[in-house]
Order: sequence, then structure tokens, then C-alpha cells
Amino acid sequence: MCAADPLESGAQAAELHVQARSGMGEKNMSTSTAEKKKKLTVTDLVYIAVFAGMMAICSWISIPAAVPFTMQTFAVFIAFAVLGGRRGAMAVLVYILMGAVGLPVFAGFTGGIGALAGTSGGYIIGFLGSALVMWGLEKIVGRKTIPQFLAMLLGLLVCYAFGTAWFMVVYMASAGAVGLVTVLGWCVLPFIVPDILKILLALALGKRIRRYTGLR
Repeated sequence: MCAADPLESGAQAAELHVQARSGMGEKNMSTSTAEKKKKLTVTDLVYIAVFAGMMAICSWISIPAAVPFTMQTFAVFIAFAVLGGRRGAMAVLVYILMGAVGLPVFAGFTGGIGALAGTSGGYIIGFLGSALVMWGLEKIVGRKTIPQFLAMLLGLLVCYAFGTAWFMVVYMASAGAVGLVTVLGWCVLPFIVPDILKILLALALGKRIRRYTGLR
């Protein structure tokens, strides 16, 4: 048997050491990138605060119609369209917390736990359910226009379902029995067309705002 060349063995060992360090560096870089993606920047926090404030302003805007409606749901949808699922959901959460502590950020300049515990409180809390559903779907189908539209529709259905169930429980506890069809006629059916129009508007404006701001 021939003895191994010491120089060759040393070169191979050095090469293996460099490769190992390179692999560790790539792994650390990948981990660092993932951590950066998880962390919110100051810019993210500013946008979250801005859109939470926008939800408050939109909740004060009442559009005259056969059944008047606010632009509250539009603000939720455009937050999702512009900020994406994660930051959009955080903006909704901040908005709800602002109202919960008493700030008059809900429709009709109302706020406080009493507003959330009332018959319409379930629709406000349902916004968070909508945002979480939209965020989850975004992870699966991405942020293209059609998938976003479908995610918003499903989020809207979640809000309707939770809000209607909440309304019935609170209403029946204070005023007596009421039928599902009756509640849908009061709280859902008159708002379906306006809410779909809000989704379309949010998609159209959101795409332009995202392009202008460079948000991803």
C-alpha cells in the first residue's frame, strides 16, 4: 500500500473545512433572512397604525342609501390589499383594541366594551376573523388579484356568519326569539352588494397604492 501524500491530505482537509464554513454561513444567512421576515420594521408599524386610523375614519363615513352603510369594511379590505395578510390583520386588531379601550372609533363615534358587547359587536369582532382567514389564504394562494378577491369574499362570509350568530344571541337574550331569516334581512342581505363593490374598489386602489409605496 502506498502512503498518502501529506500535502494532498492537508489540502483536502482545508477544502473540507472551507466547505463546512461556507455551508454554515449560508445556513446562518438563511436563518437571518427568515428572522428579518418575521420581524416588523418601524415602517410596518407606521403603516399598521395608519390603516387602523383609516378604519376608524371609514367607520364614521355613512353612505346614504335605502339602508345606509359605512365604509368600515372597505377599510378592512384595503388594509389587506395594501399591507398583506399579516400586517392587515394587525391593523384590524389595533383598530378593535382602540375601540375596546373606549376610543370612539366605531360607527356613530361609539367605542368601549359596551359597543363590542352589543348586537352589532359581533360584526366588528368578525373583522378580525375575516383578516385571519384572508391572511391564511394569502399564504396558500398568494397575492394575485383573483385569489385576493376570493379570499376577501370568504373573509366577508366569515364576518357575516360570526356577526349574525352574535346578533341573534345578544338579541334573544334581551328582546326574545328572532328567526335567522329575519336577522339576515336586517344585517346581511342589504349589505351584500355594497360590500362586494367595496371589495372591488379595495382591489383596484390597493394595487395602485402598493405599486406607489413599494410595499411587498
